Amino acid sequence: MSGSPGHNWKQKPEDEEDPLDQMISRTGCAASHYAVQECMAEHQDWRKCQAQVQTFKACMKEHQQRRAEELQRRQQLAQARN
Repeated sequence: MSGSPGHNWKQKPEDEEDPLDQMISRTGCAASHYAVQECMAEHQDWRKCQAQVQTFKACMKEHQQRRAEELQRRQQLAQARN
């Protein structure tokens, strides 16, 4: 296999948004996620960022509950049509 290149890593343009950031933005929890990131950058200790972590956790839990309810409604509508 001589002559074959190693990993072909592609560099993302700086203006391309991270897929994780895109996903979190869709949840409505981006502000609390960024608060966790800022706290971690400042303190370098997750134990000092528990208030921010708990706020983000609660936001994500609420989003997951809303999403589950929406999926359940869609399933019920689909079943009603059959």
